[in-house]
Amino acid sequence: MADVYIGLGSNIGDRRTNLDGALEALRRNPKVSVGKVSSYHETEPVGGPQGQGKYLNAAAQLQTDLSPEDLLKVLLEIEAKFGRVRSEPNAPRTLDLDLLLYDDLIRADQPPMMPHPRMHQRSFVLEPLAEIAPQHRHPSLGTTIKRLAENLRPSPPPGLPLAGKKALVTGSTSGIGEAIAEAFAAAGAWVIVHGRNPERAKSVAEELRRHDVASDGMAADLRGTSACEQLAIAAWDLWDGLDLFVSNAGADTLTGEAANWSFERKLAELWSVDVQATITLTRLLGAKMKATGHGAIFTMGWDQAERGMEGDSGQLFAATKNAVMGYTRSLAVALGPEVRVNCVAPGWIKTAWGDKASKVWQERVRQETPLQRWGTPADVAKAAVWLASPAAEFITGQIIRINGGAVR
Repeated sequence: MADVYIGLGSNIGDRRTNLDGALEALRRNPKVSVGKVSSYHETEPVGGPQGQGKYLNAAAQLQTDLSPEDLLKVLLEIEAKFGRVRSEPNAPRTLDLDLLLYDDLIRADQPPMMPHPRMHQRSFVLEPLAEIAPQHRHPSLGTTIKRLAENLRPSPPPGLPLAGKKALVTGSTSGIGEAIAEAFAAAGAWVIVHGRNPERAKSVAEELRRHDVASDGMAADLRGTSACEQLAIAAWDLWDGLDLFVSNAGADTLTGEAANWSFERKLAELWSVDVQATITLTRLLGAKMKATGHGAIFTMGWDQAERGMEGDSGQLFAATKNAVMGYTRSLAVALGPEVRVNCVAPGWIKTAWGDKASKVWQERVRQETPLQRWGTPADVAKAAVWLASPAAEFITGQIIRINGGAVR
């Protein structure tokens, strides 16, 4: 027996009688057993012609050994008995019976598509369904029905300022990027994890799902423009748009084999990943966000870029990160008022290089920082969540230094 959930709706005639009658017709079918039924919710119509009346909506649990195709036929026959006439999309109707979930079936290649392709976008479906199946998980998104319903409410749930926001975080398989992805997920956002290693990206995404959010991993080498373009399109299409984009990916020229590269090779690598990829991705995704009327973008700078620091690394990062920071200010002007654009500029953050830094550098960090400690990736992530939240809705075009006061 399959565990099935359906949605019911009516906005013509005696709406309550129509829903009651549909449920009674299902109970009389020998191949269908009706389980839990939600209360009836009055809702505004979504789409369709102007002037139509409000709906009564409900959700019901069924058990059946009918196939999805045969069960759909049963639902359509019941609709017809109640005078359902199909005309233009979202037209008024005496009865609407939607097959929402059929066990954990996922398919998009034949009708009926499972799960219902728009159920996660419809409060009039999710609110009744959350009454009877709050902990049931959407088969493809992996989130509970309760959380999906909360995501569509006017105010985010307590402690989840990013509930239902869709985010892409590049370079999020380690370090600061992974911390931001984790913090976004903990705040309720759906997160696309990006890195060069596809297995690692998928692994991090799987871990983020414990926060009851949708998450997926994507791999791309951002040193090429075409790869940036492909990532932007794939990320945008995955969940039909993005609300947040963190351009965090950066070349590591301080550790591993790259530490021994020539100045020129390091500069080319940093320019390709830190600067050019940031520009390509933010222009593409920024234009899409502006067209939809909302969004927030974050780039990654360096707190000492404007002041300068001795040595090759100081010159390399000053050149590339100043470029990113100046570009961010201009992009904020171009994308406003619909899209906010800010730059997060970390200081002494203990990532891979900091873990292995000499005692001299450890003492320098302590002396230069009024808070007398290294920052952590979590420190940066907390600031990113605030910047992404409604609490920072009047903040754009800014360089936000996360550095314990080291550069004032």
